[in-house]
Amino acid sequence: MRRSFGKYQKRPWLFPALLLCALLAPAWGASPLDDVQKTVTEWVRVRAETARIEDDWTWQQMLMQSTLEALQERTRQLEAQRTELEARTAEERRDTADLMAHQQALKDAQAQAANHLGLLGERLVRMRAWLPPRLSVALELPYRSLAKPDADASERMHYAMVILNRCVQFNRTVSVDEEMITASNGERRLMEVVYWGLSHGYALDRSSNEAYIGAPTESAWAWTTLPGMAPQVAKLIKASLDKAEPAFVILPAQAIQPAALNPKP
Repeated sequence: MRRSFGKYQKRPWLFPALLLCALLAPAWGASPLDDVQKTVTEWVRVRAETARIEDDWTWQQMLMQSTLEALQERTRQLEAQRTELEARTAEERRDTADLMAHQQALKDAQAQAANHLGLLGERLVRMRAWLPPRLSVALELPYRSLAKPDADASERMHYAMVILNRCVQFNRTVSVDEEMITASNGERRLMEVVYWGLSHGYALDRSSNEAYIGAPTESAWAWTTLPGMAPQVAKLIKASLDKAEPAFVILPAQAIQPAALNPKP
């Protein structure tokens, strides 16, 4: 132990010797010590720069670490929002699919209704020729509106319902009024007419004392003469106008359903 201590104890003399050599170096000229000094100076500069860079790196590392933690927290929040949004979007997609299916069903039903409405309009147009003339004239405006090419489905439905309601109302009543009827000689004359619903009607020409029966035939509504039936028709008209006591009046009638009124298969 003493020997080792003595060995290390001699080392303090080494530094003064080196310092002395450094001080005497200019007198002797350039020496390797100059290079050592330069190296030491460069090392000190490099060490200072390294310390500064390490300090900067430590600060930047702390900043990046805090930034990373903030970004990770933000990522977790966005993932939670994405999960919630995906669940909500999936439900909305199901609702959208249901709405689209319901909309398609409504479109199909609307197309089917429009098709039926078109068929109904065609039947109503064909039926007009078999209607009583008084009713046909009264329905001129609805029929004209129904025939418009630019009418939409709602308008067609409205006019079709107007025509059907008027026909039902006319069929449930007995109406009496004056009307222009073509007589047996081909002349147009004003006659008293009583309609028995949509099935048939009777006309009386008092000037010629002739009676007529009107009814839908295979082609259209037509009036035919009733020989010898003028008194009975006059009684019927008088009773319908409440100008006579109710009584039984025997008159001929016919029940023919035109082909246009039969629904097509």
